[in-house]
Amino acid sequence: MTTSILEVDSVQKQYNGKIILSDVYLKCETGTVLGLLGRNGSGKSTLLKIIFGIESADFKFVRVGGKVLSKTSELLKEISYLPQDSFIPNSFSVQKTIQLSIAKAKVKDFFADAMIQSMLGKKIKHLSGGELRYLEIKLILNNDSKFVLLDEPYNGLSPIMIENINVLITNMSATKGILITDHNYENVIKISTKLALMKDGKMHHLKDKNELIEKGYLKFGMF
Repeated sequence: MTTSILEVDSVQKQYNGKIILSDVYLKCETGTVLGLLGRNGSGKSTLLKIIFGIESADFKFVRVGGKVLSKTSELLKEISYLPQDSFIPNSFSVQKTIQLSIAKAKVKDFFADAMIQSMLGKKIKHLSGGELRYLEIKLILNNDSKFVLLDEPYNGLSPIMIENINVLITNMSATKGILITDHNYENVIKISTKLALMKDGKMHHLKDKNELIEKGYLKFGMF
């Protein structure tokens, strides 16, 4: 399979005179899970929204395969985004949601999942928080985009549900580039094949997780 590369370059963002992002560069290839770490307010979620095109930036370049993507339609074709909050209408049934979201050729495989099977007779409003997050992540990972941005996928989930979601992410990363950020840094580190750290508005691509200690994000013994 040919590797595709997502590059986000020269991202600058100010808010009320405060610099949030300063000349940020990010690179993610298909076959990679890039874990984006950083303290609260470091700009991680803002960066994901800028990449996806739902947050404005003072300056940015987004390229896939060397081609600059400036139109929303181009970004949506190549990049998918999981927001922190639920995006599926409560009134929908699980079955209807899947049929509206997944290509017909993929529906059979999508249903061949014990977790999904257990939800099929329910409406979205009757799902637990963990079930809903699992469904949302699986929907996002199964569309045709080459790159997926996951913002706080583990929020409020039990350890067992986190493990199920990690299996999903790992399996789908064989053909996609996945960028993940979450306050649950242990699981981000566990699942990622590469790590980056947002600090003082800058992006630091790390060679080793021990650099998280050197750069003051973690202390010895925290992973």
